[in-house]
Amino acid sequence: MIFRQLFDDASSTFTYLLADENEKEAILIDAVFSQAKRDLALLDELGLTLVLAADTHAHADHITAAWLLNQKTGCRIASAKAIGAEHVDVPLEDGQEFGVAGVTLRAISTPGHTDGCMSYVMADQSMVFTGDAILIRGCGRSDFQQGSAHKLFESITSKLFALPVSCLVYPAHDYHGRSVSTIGEEKAFNARVGGGANETDFVEYMNAMKLPHPKKIDEALPANLRSGCPEDGKLPEEPDWADIRLTYAGVPETGEEWLEHHLDEVTVLDVRLAEEVKDCPVTEALVDLHIPLDQLRSRVGDVPREKPVVALCRSGRRSAMAVNILRENGFEKVASLSRGLMEITRN
Repeated sequence: MIFRQLFDDASSTFTYLLADENEKEAILIDAVFSQAKRDLALLDELGLTLVLAADTHAHADHITAAWLLNQKTGCRIASAKAIGAEHVDVPLEDGQEFGVAGVTLRAISTPGHTDGCMSYVMADQSMVFTGDAILIRGCGRSDFQQGSAHKLFESITSKLFALPVSCLVYPAHDYHGRSVSTIGEEKAFNARVGGGANETDFVEYMNAMKLPHPKKIDEALPANLRSGCPEDGKLPEEPDWADIRLTYAGVPETGEEWLEHHLDEVTVLDVRLAEEVKDCPVTEALVDLHIPLDQLRSRVGDVPREKPVVALCRSGRRSAMAVNILRENGFEKVASLSRGLMEITRN
């Protein structure tokens, strides 16, 4: 199985990518709206087709990317039926199996953080994606969205702790740099519900927390009840000056074919060494400006700002760094030529 754990710094949210190596169909769990470009780039680079976007609950600290991913890929959207969110194709109920080709999950209703919380366990019980029901050495709060410390104790101890002790626990968040635990670890060491804590221990702990109101709840919750669809139903604006593809590394790229048809509209910057450029017939009619990468920071003032800039090199690696340098210096319309001159000479 292909498995990736992705992270959003702003909300400390984990997004999980699962896919079968042979079938190439993927599921994303708890995708974040602002990270959709990153996730789509990873899917593209791994040669995967996104078939399903699933949320463990209606998040209060970020907006889900489910609707946006549906618009971009045609994937289906899954979340708990109890949430009643719009645009959901697969309304999940307790015990229901779902997934993609080669990857089967079972939905476990684990309310308490919110009424619509679900955990998703792999068919072989090797992994469980717990949302905010149980975190690493902690759990989700229970003081809003129909939360209940009593329900959460029952969900954790009767349902999640019933899984094999070796089952890997992958939560929706971690705020301390931790990435994975096990059911056995949490039963023994969870600071709120582990080590033999009873319901009174847990409920009194949760009632004493007095946490601040989630900062983004007023924005996030209504949007998540629409599966992340903006109020106006419009997709985010994309760069309109070029056919831009964002890589998983975060580099905006454009292709050789687009560049060939738009040479008059951009400044083409060659960042190769002087000896590489000398007597290179491929670039004579292509390149507007040559500045070796190691000189670009000191000579950034030589780069015209009237037009967008497409940087190129042999392979597209040095030009990716050139893009970063230019963006650091205020260039907004800038891209790297994907695969560089290797693509042009191959064609």
